[in-house]
Amino acid sequence: MKYKKVVEARFLVRPNRFVAKVDIAGKMETVHVKNTGRCKELLLPNVPVILAEADNPNRKTRYDLIAVEKAGLGLINIDSQAPNKVMGEWLAGKGYDVVKPEYSYGSSRIDFCMERGRQKYLLEVKGCTLEKDGMGYFPDAPTERGIKHIHELIEAKKAGYWCGLAFVIQMPQVGKVCPNIETHPAFGDAWREALEAGVRIWFLGCNVEADSLTIDESRVMAEE
Repeated sequence: MKYKKVVEARFLVRPNRFVAKVDIAGKMETVHVKNTGRCKELLLPNVPVILAEADNPNRKTRYDLIAVEKAGLGLINIDSQAPNKVMGEWLAGKGYDVVKPEYSYGSSRIDFCMERGRQKYLLEVKGCTLEKDGMGYFPDAPTERGIKHIHELIEAKKAGYWCGLAFVIQMPQVGKVCPNIETHPAFGDAWREALEAGVRIWFLGCNVEADSLTIDESRVMAEE
């Protein structure tokens, strides 16, 4: 996926989870943050950030904050809409007969349903922006919704679907994700239940540029 127009800035402060104040060439600007997660280890005073100019000129904020530089790691894309867009592009080239986004199953909407012949596939997608000592971790905040989706995948697996949980790693150098049991122990339990039930867990490393995010084929792997 590619952003049309990007601008470099410096992060100043985040008054709430929806907006931040940044410095663009000496001028303070209020921008929309495209991630409602905490990102507290990333959005630090004076760190370099990347903004994407919005298409709608009538918006209250002219820019979206989409990426942040982390010392020793590089540029991290924090756009929460990016993982599904990137995954949709990637799946389109994988030879499925059908790729349907936002598929209703049980009481949830699963990110993708694919078909190849008579086989149906369900895939839930999560973005990962939290890194510690070279390892990715998910979630960065408790997610009851994430646990619900895993349980739906387990039930779908029993019903004959191929089921997968895919982590789009929105940062360089990181190749694998672990459940963040310090933040949400129950998510770790659900992760283990999924593996035991035969749900596949994928890790998809990405190439991160200021104006784009793409899946790196050499960094696609599955949890064994």
